[in-house]
Amino acid sequence: MKLFTFRGGVHPPERKELSRDREIVRAPLPSRVFVSMSNHAGAPAKPVVETGQEVKTGQVIGEPTAFISAYVHSPVTGKVVEIKKMLHPVIGKPIDTVVIERTGDDDWELLPHGDFERFSKEELVDIVKKAGIVGLGGAMFPTHVKLSPPPEKKIDTLIINGAECEPYLTIDHRLMLERAEDIAHGISIMKKILDVEEVIVGIENNKIDAVENMKKVLRGIAKVYTLKTKYPQGSEKQLIYAVTGRKVPSGGLPMDVGVVVQNVGTAVAVKEAVADGKPLVERGLTVAGEGVNEPKNLIVRIGSPVSWILELCGGVKEETNRIILGGPMMGIAIRDVNTPIFKGTSGIVALLPEKPLVPKPCIRCSRCVEACPMNLQPYLLYLLALKKRYDDAVKEGLMDCIECGSCAFICPSKIEHVRYIKLAKNVYRALRGGKK
Repeated sequence: MKLFTFRGGVHPPERKELSRDREIVRAPLPSRVFVSMSNHAGAPAKPVVETGQEVKTGQVIGEPTAFISAYVHSPVTGKVVEIKKMLHPVIGKPIDTVVIERTGDDDWELLPHGDFERFSKEELVDIVKKAGIVGLGGAMFPTHVKLSPPPEKKIDTLIINGAECEPYLTIDHRLMLERAEDIAHGISIMKKILDVEEVIVGIENNKIDAVENMKKVLRGIAKVYTLKTKYPQGSEKQLIYAVTGRKVPSGGLPMDVGVVVQNVGTAVAVKEAVADGKPLVERGLTVAGEGVNEPKNLIVRIGSPVSWILELCGGVKEETNRIILGGPMMGIAIRDVNTPIFKGTSGIVALLPEKPLVPKPCIRCSRCVEACPMNLQPYLLYLLALKKRYDDAVKEGLMDCIECGSCAFICPSKIEHVRYIKLAKNVYRALRGGKK
């Protein structure tokens, strides 16, 4: 069996055995949700509801304010009890959040829907946009933008990301086993929108059952490529290179090499919007980690508090000291367990204490260089950031870093390269007025 892969990367402990055999369970409806107006990359949405207003499941509660922005919908049928600022763990600042108290079972407000063949490409993109669909792999980039490349960017390949390379996370694996037909349906819709024939689904070889199932279901629709299990195989640029041999240029986007990449969960969301009229108000996620009493794969409404979701999984062990939204490599550790989940929350990972590691000076071993999937020199970026030589860091590829954490994972001195690189990026953008 040929295995597709890329240069660099690391092999962190997978720990997927905690949840990979757990079938997806639909969580009960939460009694209260906290829906951020930044449930997507780009500009926050603008709230279009008022305190005291009754809302239906799927009703628009936030409208996009820029080209890169997205609609936000009520995940439950209920009453808006408050609109307040809440700290957004990814953005790092308070964002308008609509608090809704559920008053009953779902009373849906659906989108126009039906057989996708009867809709034009433009109508399909509009449904995806009105559904508020974003990338469910974690980046939350608005899907309608990806599906609307400018005329000069000729797209010839659609890649479906089923790599799921982060440790602990298994929700995409379960989707490929349990909802392969929905994924296929979503792929067919996106094929029509992009007008492409070449569709490649990439799945790591630690999910052979998913590989075989997707090959069976996608026969005649897409090719299934088996990827070498390695982190960060699921990163867009690495996945594109692995399956096509194309290199996205520095500062460029996948569309610059004729490719659009979508996550398997996003494909399901596209199917549900077009075929069933459902806006994106829920998502699948994995709850796992050594600190979780009952690891599970769940379908949960957007805006549900992390604390409530953890209770559905038997709570966490008393000695748990870190809870992460997403996976342990690129996820965000949260201080407040009442933080809600977002459209991009692929998992909740609870970890037990580890023996503290004391960072030591860089010994110039170059292991970070060998591991870097972007062919950068992380040790050099770290040193330049430490010395506040931001212009020099940019010349050495600072802005090309995808912040995957491979360098920090492999470093024998346990240097936190990514922390310094993120800080350097933020300072550079601030000094240069947001320009690279």
